[in-house]
Amino acid sequence: MNFFRYLEPHETEDELFHPYEKQEAQLPSLIVEELYSLMLHIGHLYDLPACILEGNTILPQAKLFPPSWHLLHLYIDIHWSVLEIQHLLGEKMQRQTIYAHRFTNLTGENLTNISLFEDHCGNLLYDLISLSVKRYSKVRLSEALTTHHYTCTCIKELWVLLIHLLDHRNKASLTESFWNWLNKILKKVFKKNNDTDSVPAFESIPCKDPLSFSWWIITHLASLYHIDRNGYTDEKKPVDSNWPYVEDLLKQSVNNQAGVLEEQLRMHLQCCLTLSHIWDVNLTIVTIVWEHYSKNLNNPFTIPWFGLKGLANISKTPLSMYELIKSYCSDIHTPDMYISCNSFQFFLHILAHIMRKAGKMNGVHPWKQIKGRIYSKFHQKRMCELTEVGLQNFLSLFLVLAALAETEDVASRMMELLRFLSPTSTSVTQKALIWKGYFAFILTYIDKSMDIRVLAEPLSVAFCEKAKEFLVARNDLVQKQNLWMLLSMYVDGVQEVFESSLYLNLSEEKLMCDGFSMLLPGCRGAELTAVLNFLQAVLFRLRTAHEQLNQGLGLGNPGPNAQPSSVAKEHHLAVAKALWRNFFPYLKSQRMVKTPPPQLADTAAGLTLLALDLPSTCTSDLQPQPIISMMQLFGWDDMVCPQLVSRYLTHLIQNSALAEALTGMGHSSYQSLFIQSWFRCILQMFINQPPETLIRTDADQTTNKAFMEQLTELTRLIFKLPEVITIFSKSHFDESVCKQDAKEAVFRFIEAVGKNYIELQHLSEKSVMVTKALVYLGDILKYVKPYLIKKGPAEGLHLTYKIIGCLVKSWAAILATSKAQPLLFRIIDCLLLPHAVLQQDKELPAVMLAAIRENLPFFLQGLSFICCHCQSQSQSAYLNQLLRDVIRQYLGRFLFLSSRVGHHPILLALCGCAPEAIHLHKTSVQVISENYLQFKGNAPPSRLGSVLAFSLEALQRTKSIEICDVETLLPSVLKCLILVNEPQVKNSRYTDLTTYWIVWLTNNANQCSRKQKQSLLSDHLKLQQH
Repeated sequence: MNFFRYLEPHETEDELFHPYEKQEAQLPSLIVEELYSLMLHIGHLYDLPACILEGNTILPQAKLFPPSWHLLHLYIDIHWSVLEIQHLLGEKMQRQTIYAHRFTNLTGENLTNISLFEDHCGNLLYDLISLSVKRYSKVRLSEALTTHHYTCTCIKELWVLLIHLLDHRNKASLTESFWNWLNKILKKVFKKNNDTDSVPAFESIPCKDPLSFSWWIITHLASLYHIDRNGYTDEKKPVDSNWPYVEDLLKQSVNNQAGVLEEQLRMHLQCCLTLSHIWDVNLTIVTIVWEHYSKNLNNPFTIPWFGLKGLANISKTPLSMYELIKSYCSDIHTPDMYISCNSFQFFLHILAHIMRKAGKMNGVHPWKQIKGRIYSKFHQKRMCELTEVGLQNFLSLFLVLAALAETEDVASRMMELLRFLSPTSTSVTQKALIWKGYFAFILTYIDKSMDIRVLAEPLSVAFCEKAKEFLVARNDLVQKQNLWMLLSMYVDGVQEVFESSLYLNLSEEKLMCDGFSMLLPGCRGAELTAVLNFLQAVLFRLRTAHEQLNQGLGLGNPGPNAQPSSVAKEHHLAVAKALWRNFFPYLKSQRMVKTPPPQLADTAAGLTLLALDLPSTCTSDLQPQPIISMMQLFGWDDMVCPQLVSRYLTHLIQNSALAEALTGMGHSSYQSLFIQSWFRCILQMFINQPPETLIRTDADQTTNKAFMEQLTELTRLIFKLPEVITIFSKSHFDESVCKQDAKEAVFRFIEAVGKNYIELQHLSEKSVMVTKALVYLGDILKYVKPYLIKKGPAEGLHLTYKIIGCLVKSWAAILATSKAQPLLFRIIDCLLLPHAVLQQDKELPAVMLAAIRENLPFFLQGLSFICCHCQSQSQSAYLNQLLRDVIRQYLGRFLFLSSRVGHHPILLALCGCAPEAIHLHKTSVQVISENYLQFKGNAPPSRLGSVLAFSLEALQRTKSIEICDVETLLPSVLKCLILVNEPQVKNSRYTDLTTYWIVWLTNNANQCSRKQKQSLLSDHLKLQQH
């Protein structure tokens, strides 16, 4: 109870008042005094030591915080609590002015709650700005939008509280808003001479780039306006703008005398773009920025140390240029745009966004305001001053305007301005850029479903002129290269137009002008490939659009530019006629080239399918059946190179619509012609190899890999034809085994056809089969004639003899018919008995002899079969004579080609006991006796030892020997053994030949007459005595 002694005694004379009423009346003044004393004691936030200020950089996920973190946040809480108490005090006192009497008496200044709130609010904003400046010193310009102005969420919350508090006071008591507070402080801290007003004077904050910092902090603070009082983000929440101050910043940024660099200007305009998304529409900023860029269009706006990154948005094609314009007009805004966009492109982003945003609010009103300001900056002198960069910026600007405003008006103005440029003073790169811009405008028209005639016609006229110059300048490589830069731009542009147009009903045919007919003859190599690839793309789009129209898929949503389907069909017919008129003559002239580009076959196939869809558009030389005419030109003509034919047919064989059309025209033999072409492609797979190739290698090594893949694919498709499937099913062959090997597939197919023919019973069926088989072969000897003339390459000759040898053996029954015998005779004359074989002083090349030796058994077996089954006696005699000639020519030729007689091709053919094998053996015996065992005067037969060895081997391999064979051969053999004294002939192995016959006579005595036995035994005894 002793604390009562410290209390002042109650004054009895003031009994009319409550004891504490006087103290209560002094409470507001005391609160103001205490708050002021507290702020004097703790000081500014930015005055805290660096070790404490770094405490706010700790991540909020940390579980344990150091004392510095707690101390800093204690200071922040105190500062905000003081400001909050002052605001609540003013609210409670109903905006009465409260004086701090004690401090007034000491200092002579009138310190009130209002001045104290303003001082403390200014000091707190100054502290926060100071902290932000320290953070900004570590921020890169390219990362400005991704790096916030606070390092701790508590600082962010303090900014949000200040925004809500100051704006609330502004609405309630007409005091200054948050933006006004911020603007005044930013002006003062970044100016040396502080003006005197209600905001206290602040020391200048050291900052290397105050202008960029102002942009940075205002942009980030503007985004905090979306946070409501409960701390939730609401993007639809109305936001107060700060455009007047930003306009001043913008004027400083685009002031050429201020020395603002491109890297800074990009960041400023990126912040401006961000603010235009957050705040309401402001057309003034567009005017301010355009005044700057209208004078600097030729500036490249690049950052040297960015390198290639600064060239990210250079458009190489019209489509990329158009896509870039669409990106300017989209609402997509990403922080990494700093690297991909230059400052002028940021201006285009701002222009597009504000025009689109204002258009939703005011209709066409913003365009009318901007239109005059932009158009007025361009005139003839200004257009002539534009460099390539300036022209690029000019086109980009007008493309943005065309995408957002009156497209036809903008396009018309653009063409009018470009006509000011002199053709002689305009470089090739500038002309290419202008063409690119034209195509980008066309793509804009197509996107809006507008007819492109007004743009396409002048562009196609210019293309025709350059194509003519390109054709004339065949030998001037420099001029051709410059012209190709323009022409390739046109080709790429037309392709992108066709690929972008959904229905091809907007006069796209105006782009397919006669210039292409002059361009193609002048193209070589990569140039021709590019044009043919373009043609394929156009054909595909035309056929796709026409198919959609025929299927009744309509022309999209109805609108002001909607067209009936009949109009679209007229456009399709016009495009097709232009393609046939300008491209087909050249393709037709190139089909006989020795090595045409593979795209030629693809393009020809596309035109064939176009003839199927729109036959009336074809040229007159293809009528009245353009499909068949195209197939004959590119698929069934023997003179067209196999690479082109195989690739061409690969596109068409499995097309059901084409098959139905050919059948409907009465051309039912189309499958046989497909097989014939496939057969020719296989035979001629080595036709382009050098004839000097003497060594046989793997086909994949000697033949173009792509061509081998084509043949494999063609083989797979051929084996899917109903006619081929029927042949294999009737012959009980499994065709799936050989589909992956084109050569093996040919052999299996030949065998299947031969077996299928043998199993036929009726004569009419056989006759039809013979006719069809001859169609399969075509003029087979014409196909292999280049191999025979050039005597190579080895791989081609081997393939020729193997396939035709397999053909003679497997199709012996077919070749025995009167229809096929002429082909058989030609085969023997060309392959086995050419003039070089019949002339004694000439010898066949080694590669040809090797091919014949390896495949001669096939020929002999097939020819022997034909001799046995020939019905005509005259033909039979001729065939037997041919067989004897073949044996006579090659029996001796191959005796010295192998150290082992058993590998002789004629011996390899003497297998089996079929009638044709017996006939072949008998014929061989006759040829040996008549041609290889006869004395020429007193001279013995040449190579007698090898002949006797061959005869012995032939007798041992033959399973059935007749007495006539013994009678034919034994006397001549005995005579040679008796009269020739050479050691090689006297070898016991050859004398064993007569012993072999004596044993055979003993075992087959019933087959010989008594006189035959006596004569043979007598000859044998003479040999023994000798």
